[in-house]
Amino acid sequence: MSTILECKSLGKRFGNKPALSDVSLEVARGQIVGLLGPNGSGKSTLIKLANGLLTPSNGKILVGGREPDIETKKIISYLPERTYLNDWMRVHEIIEFFSDFYADFKPEKAYDMLKRLNIDPQDRLRTMSKGTKEKVQLILVMSREADLYLLDEPIGGVDPAARDYILQTILGNYNENGTIIISTHLISDIEKILDYVIFINQGRVILTSSVDDIRDNQGKTVDALFREVFKC
Repeated sequence: MSTILECKSLGKRFGNKPALSDVSLEVARGQIVGLLGPNGSGKSTLIKLANGLLTPSNGKILVGGREPDIETKKIISYLPERTYLNDWMRVHEIIEFFSDFYADFKPEKAYDMLKRLNIDPQDRLRTMSKGTKEKVQLILVMSREADLYLLDEPIGGVDPAARDYILQTILGNYNENGTIIISTHLISDIEKILDYVIFINQGRVILTSSVDDIRDNQGKTVDALFREVFKC
């Protein structure tokens, strides 16, 4: 498998505070990867660097062999931790905007997911609950045929009953030749869909492994290993 994301001695500082330190890793195409760590461990910083929203303080990050630029943005579908959509817009207007903006956006897929979630395309975002807004945002992200999906805490703001549906939405709608990186600290909820994991803490990568290797070689679930590694 070829590499979609590569970090080479990557570092990021905010003033004198290091957010990432000496991160070196490779992520192969065609996998679902868990970027796992406690709050404040550097997960969002790494995702923002990959998306070109931040620039490295040192080292390199490559997406599809390129440093983040306008070309890499064409192959990344990004779900930020916070909602960025305008509240005054109707859902169908946002779909039209995405259709104009992204060549790989599939509006028919978006409308199908909206129908299955009983979300009216005529509704304005400001009339929706926080959870429904997050579902709309996820639908928009998963309606693209991207090479790399960067999902920052996609299940953090929804109730447990909705998490399974969100994971099914992710699994059922991504480009199967693409790679998904899911940032979260809710390990038990997403473990069943992961192929590979990256453990990160205090800005440093402390473990990378396939999920099968963790289960076969250590005889543990990813959640159990995470609790052991990050215990207080």
